[in-house]
Amino acid sequence: MTMAAGVTKAGEGIEGISWNILGQTYIPKQVTESSMSWHATFPPGTFVPPHIHPDQDEFIYVFDGTFDLFLDGEETTATNGDLIKLPRGQAHGIFNNSDSDVTCFFWVSPTQKLFELFKKIDGVPDPDEVVRLAAEHNVHFLPPPGA
Repeated sequence: MTMAAGVTKAGEGIEGISWNILGQTYIPKQVTESSMSWHATFPPGTFVPPHIHPDQDEFIYVFDGTFDLFLDGEETTATNGDLIKLPRGQAHGIFNNSDSDVTCFFWVSPTQKLFELFKKIDGVPDPDEVVRLAAEHNVHFLPPPGA
């Protein structure tokens, strides 16, 4: 995966790809072995439950809206213009508890199996199946509280 110089236009992704991940829209913008980025839209009430990327650093730049976050055991929020830093090995969860969309830009380093995971979970409606597939791609969801 070598990166070619160029511009990925607004609203466009790699090869026209747009993934539906449990109601969220992810549009991949670039992918190489060293990093991957995507534009995301989180409608109200959507979320990514607490999980861990053992070998990837992840970042989210919030364009519009407010995220409620679980970051390494603490609750916090991020809003327009904030950069969320999610170090490898630390549990994090991302929640849109507001009444409007959150738009943001994600990137991870290194890419590892994340691009392949998103291809596999695109349109999968069953959260348990998403969790199972994620574990096969080295993303590990935490059990629900009290489980």
